[in-house]
Amino acid sequence: MKKALLFLLLLLPAITLAASQTVPAAGTSASDTEWDSLNPKRLKLRSKSALVIDGSGQTVYAKDIDQPRPIASITKLMTAMVIIDSGLSLEEKIRIGKADRDLLKLTGSRLKYGATLSRGELLRVALLASDNRAASALGRTFPGGHEGIIQAMNHKAAVLGMSTSRFTDPTGLDAGNIASARDLAKMVRAAMAYPLIRQATTSKSVEVYPYKGRGMLRFGNTNRLLKNRKWKIRLSKTGYINESGRCLIMMADIAKKPLMIVLLDSFGKLTPFGDSNRLRKWIESELSS
Repeated sequence: MKKALLFLLLLLPAITLAASQTVPAAGTSASDTEWDSLNPKRLKLRSKSALVIDGSGQTVYAKDIDQPRPIASITKLMTAMVIIDSGLSLEEKIRIGKADRDLLKLTGSRLKYGATLSRGELLRVALLASDNRAASALGRTFPGGHEGIIQAMNHKAAVLGMSTSRFTDPTGLDAGNIASARDLAKMVRAAMAYPLIRQATTSKSVEVYPYKGRGMLRFGNTNRLLKNRKWKIRLSKTGYINESGRCLIMMADIAKKPLMIVLLDSFGKLTPFGDSNRLRKWIESELSS
């Protein structure tokens, strides 16, 4: 009974969002919109899936948006949402231990065993710097542990209407975390309702003090576009494992319009940022011509 109540509490924010915010089928658009003048043949993106949606839900650009793909660390957005939904104290201190090490991809972390941060700080480090030990510790200390948070993530995805999505771990290291670009647009829209997520994913860096008697650690944001003055970004998250390729999701203003951008499975470390700049230049030049 208690477990059922917990999941109900976790899902209430998502139910509200799902009822009031929907992402229309890609390719649908109102007649005579400003996007009708855009010529998609002039845009050459290298990401295998791409979706751009404006603030009113109109599709600006779509490419292979229904194919589920591994999403790597974009998973951390869902991890953050269900933790915030749970009402767990963001001030509670959590200690990094051996249980938080990555035995799947063998990635490292600047958070060594014994590092202690609050849950809120771990959320910021996981979202901003995509630190896997931070995300693992957040999942480990969720009610029900690893199984509990995975169940909560999949429940929230279902309520948001993410019909092609599946979550298998809170870090994104497992290639079993999959979603289509269309589904991720729904997740991004939901994530925009969380001030902590918006603030953390658009900060250039965060400073924390995980070791008693020692100095601070500064973690930088994995989205290099935040350093570019031409970009006004409201939310962002990068992701990468071999199976997913390079991924990037954002809410950003282009041509003074709020746009949701989803880019999945591109080859090359800089390709998602290159595709983002190609999108921006395409929209700005087409609208001004």
